[in-house]
This record gives sequence, structure tokens and C-alpha cells, in this order.
Amino acid sequence: MSSIHIDLLGTETRYYTTDNYRTRVIEAGKGTPLFMFHGGGGHAETYARNMTRLASACRPIAPDFIWHGLSSKPAFREGNWLAQFTDQILELMDHLEIDKAVFEGESLGGWIAMDMGINHPDRVEKLILNTAWGMNLGSDKKEDLSSLRETSLNALNNPTRELIRKRLEWLMPLGGVTEELIDLRMALWSPQETRQSLTAYYEHLFAPECEEYLFTLDDLARIKAKTLLLWTEKNPIAGPEAAYAMAEVIEDSRVYIVDGAAHWPQWERPEEHDREVMKFLAE
Repeated sequence: MSSIHIDLLGTETRYYTTDNYRTRVIEAGKGTPLFMFHGGGGHAETYARNMTRLASACRPIAPDFIWHGLSSKPAFREGNWLAQFTDQILELMDHLEIDKAVFEGESLGGWIAMDMGINHPDRVEKLILNTAWGMNLGSDKKEDLSSLRETSLNALNNPTRELIRKRLEWLMPLGGVTEELIDLRMALWSPQETRQSLTAYYEHLFAPECEEYLFTLDDLARIKAKTLLLWTEKNPIAGPEAAYAMAEVIEDSRVYIVDGAAHWPQWERPEEHDREVMKFLAE
């Protein structure tokens, strides 16, 4: 049976210190850089099942976002604090002497990938929006995120196996949560510093003013990079209709739907995910 350790054999884990952040990164391969962004509460191992396969076609780079995993936990800035994620990635790119890259973002990571495409197009080769979050597509498509907030904060307040499992099953209600993944999430969520930083992250995320930072359809229309909207049949935040609505305004885009998957298609259907990503990279 596959394990995270076995899946990551051949990759390297490194820590990079830039002007304002310290970032843990899992990376492999050579060639076109492909930054792979995890979702809220996640970590670089979100892409454990993809790194070595994708390394045959590109240079996958999976960072822990700030406040997450083993990266640094800076103070939250006033105003649009989400831009700190983007700043972290821009500093990392400069440190690694990477001018342009492909960006895949899952959930929160998709929000940051969209920010790169909208506000930093000169650094973007292509975009892969994987069950992305961070859009305001109209009041008729507004998501109910109360269960995400509840399961996240419950698990952070008391990181037991039962509550961590419940949080992960919110991501993958169709199956896919392993005991090893629960072990990893418990190890990463148990330190007091991480629990405090992620609790603050969720408090900021679910504050009413955070809606001001959602990207509208007009914002998305500014994305000029070639874009793959890699969505799923059972995404718990926004279903396939959201991907098609985004594709209508992102000029050079197409949609691919992964059947039988929810919010972690790269983990739930890794071979299919990697096949479509490599096909897109080759286009």
C-alpha cells in the first residue's frame, strides 16, 4: 500500500528564508517550475501523491503557506491580509531566481493563484485552478461554509483523531482519508503556535470584511494566462457550475471535471489529476 513517505521518495524538503518569511518546500524534478498551492489548513503533503510523477514533466514545488505547516507565522497585516500569501510566493520566486512559473492552486491556493494571474501576470506562465475558492460569482452561487468553519475550529481547539478525521472527511466525503494522513495532520496541527496561527487565519477568513477580497467575474476576466479549471463532480464548496461560469470570462481557459472526487482531486484521483496537468503543460 502506498504511503506519504514512499510517495515522496526522490523529492527534497528544504527551508528557504527570504526577507519576511521562512518557507518549507517539497520539490523535485527540473524544467518548467510548477508551484502547487494547498488549501486552508493544509500543507505541502497535499500533493504527496503527485510530486514524483509530475517531476517527469516539470519541476513541481509545493510550499507550506505562511501560518500553515512548518512555514513561519508572521503577524497579520491590516487590510487585505491575503496578499501576504502572494508576497510569500513572490519572495520565494525571487530567492529561487524564477521569473515565471505555472501555478496550481487548490481551494485557498486557487485564490492565491488567481491573485497571481490578476495582479502579477508577468510572473505567470499558466494557471491551474483546482476546486478554487475566493470568487464572488453572484448571490445565487454563494456558498454555505458554516460546516467548514465548525469542523476546522473544533479540530484546532481539540486536535483529537476523531475531530481531525471529521475535518479531513469534509474535504473527502467520498473516501480517501487514511490513518497516515490523520497522523500527519495531527502532528502539524498539535503545536500550540500552529493552533494559534491557524485559528487566527480562520477568524480572519470568516470575518465579514473578507468578502471584500473575493474576486468578481470582472476581476477574473483580467486573467490572460492560459487556464485549466480542474474541478470535481462533488466539490463541497462550489460545484462544476462555478468552473463553467469562470470559464465564460477567462478568455483562454477550459474546464475538466474529475468524476467521483470532492475537494482533493490530486489525492483522491492522483493519476487522473497528473495526466490532465501534464497534458495541459504540454499544450
